[in-house]
Amino acid sequence: MRDSIAIVEQEPALFTGTIAENIGYALVDPETELDKIQETAKLANAHYFITGFPEGYHTPVGEKGVQLSGGQKQRIAIARTVIKNPKILILDEATSALDSEGELRVQDALNKLMYKRTTIIIAHRNSTISQADKLVVLEKGALVQYGTHDSLIENEEGLYHKLVMNQI
Repeated sequence: MRDSIAIVEQEPALFTGTIAENIGYALVDPETELDKIQETAKLANAHYFITGFPEGYHTPVGEKGVQLSGGQKQRIAIARTVIKNPKILILDEATSALDSEGELRVQDALNKLMYKRTTIIIAHRNSTISQADKLVVLEKGALVQYGTHDSLIENEEGLYHKLVMNQI
């Protein structure tokens, strides 16, 4: 069951090693599958910044490695998840450290990854959750609304409607 689940957290952890090793963590031998790692990084909108480092995919990260921004760490974590191809995907504020343009590119990759798999998305941005089959709206840990984006947005008195209107 553990191999069937993957999570992308708001503040992802990177392992001490290279960027390629971090993305290819689920692979048997990341070094021999660099093409697959690079294709996955492109999907996660990470390839461009990775190739900007002098050592590219062999750049060390972790405590003694290069310091990455929160958005760069998230894109590496998303690439690691894409390469694992899990049955169940949990996205916990997975695009929160990205700017709007970066989020759109990464969201496209996530949409492809989420296709025909169980996905739980924890997010505050409407752009991240509006395409979900069902939405659960919580307030102070309590369920206050449940439904599709369209059904929830129609209820002008509902919390979801108010939250969406505040983001416009």
